[in-house]
Amino acid sequence: MNITKIKIKNLFGISEYEADGSSVELAGKNGAGKTSVIDAIRYALTNKSDRKYIVRRGETEGEILIETDNGLRINRKARTTQADYKSVKKDGREVGSPESFLRDIFTPLQLNPVEFISLPEKQQNAIILDMIEYPWDMQKIKEWFGEIPSWVNYDQNILAVLNDIQSENGEYFMNPQDINREMRNKRAFIEEIASAIPAGYEVEKWEKASAGPVYQKIERIRKENEEIQKAKSLLELRDNKVRKFEADREIAKTSIAREIGARRTQIENEITRMEDQIRNLKAEKESLAEKMADKTAVIEEQFKAAVAKYDAEVEAYAEYRDKEPQSTKELEEEADTIEAMKAHVNEFRRMQGLQRDVEILKENSDLLTERIEKARSLPGEILETAKIPIAGLTIKDGVPLINGLPVSNLSDGEKLDLCIDVAIQKPNGLQIILIDGVEKLSTPVREALYKKCKEKGLQFIATRTTDDEDLTVITL
Repeated sequence: MNITKIKIKNLFGISEYEADGSSVELAGKNGAGKTSVIDAIRYALTNKSDRKYIVRRGETEGEILIETDNGLRINRKARTTQADYKSVKKDGREVGSPESFLRDIFTPLQLNPVEFISLPEKQQNAIILDMIEYPWDMQKIKEWFGEIPSWVNYDQNILAVLNDIQSENGEYFMNPQDINREMRNKRAFIEEIASAIPAGYEVEKWEKASAGPVYQKIERIRKENEEIQKAKSLLELRDNKVRKFEADREIAKTSIAREIGARRTQIENEITRMEDQIRNLKAEKESLAEKMADKTAVIEEQFKAAVAKYDAEVEAYAEYRDKEPQSTKELEEEADTIEAMKAHVNEFRRMQGLQRDVEILKENSDLLTERIEKARSLPGEILETAKIPIAGLTIKDGVPLINGLPVSNLSDGEKLDLCIDVAIQKPNGLQIILIDGVEKLSTPVREALYKKCKEKGLQFIATRTTDDEDLTVITL
């Protein structure tokens, strides 16, 4: 869509101005009205102006009329005494929502493309990325990543969104670091636990094992060994015991003999003194031998009873006499092993739990890594099918590159070329560029800018400050 007619009256500093669809350079000193022409066109398209006074001083109404080669007619009037007027017609018919309609036929940078050069690099990159046409929505994001990443600003181009998803400040990048740190800690715990657990440890075996039966066997053997030892001790001591019993017998006999001898002496002494008692004493004397025999018989019976009792005790342990005591060393070692192994069960189970945690963490880390790689690979996939509006445009890590270089590394001439490409992003829109202040550009750069506009079939209106008193219109 090209402009075929521009008519301005009493707007800003312009009394009257009329032009066809030619590309022109407006030259003159400050105040000659060259910038007013551009401001009037901007006002017609946007209904906005940075100037305080729109209507020319001394007038009550200012007007601009723009006509295009496809039947579009824009007529806007600014008034000081009544409401402003606007009319936007297409093929003679008023269009609905005229302001919205006008916004759809041009980009803001068309009205001042050189402004792009002075924007911060982040804004420049965002504008360029927004030029890439690729249909996407939140469902698409969910299909790609299984969720909607919460830390991302979705009010931007899909390539910028993907860059935020996989950026170092994103959770997909940060969380794996936390996960890997936790994995390292758990693995360290596992190694610490494993170092204290015997090699080839069978937790199921030792968890169910019990040392109780072993201790019962040990106790039975110990008791039997005690019986064996007692039997052997009794047998070994029998001769000594019998000798003791014989000694006791002889001692008792000797004691009785002494007693009887003493008594005999006493009696004999009494006989001499007590003749009256001789008969009785003699009788008593006669009975002493029998008495001694009776007591000796009792002693012999006691001796036999003591020996018989001891032999009976020895016989009671007869089954153990020929046995040898058993060693419980192996059973004790077995019991010690069971107890030692059971002591590792809880730590082993803890180690197994940590290993399961590490596996889960590894799965989560791998998933996040996959999502990062997905976010990194998607721009390439997108660029294969997306419409790329600028020749030489590529994307790396979410940053647009022009022929492999970021915007900040482009020369002034390359930046101006880019300005034009960026400005004209509506193929069916108004094909005009407004360039204010080209005197700031070197002659080669300015001429290259004009040439590029012509090559792209763009109309342009440029202003250049000179020493000329009057406004000069140079058709290019």
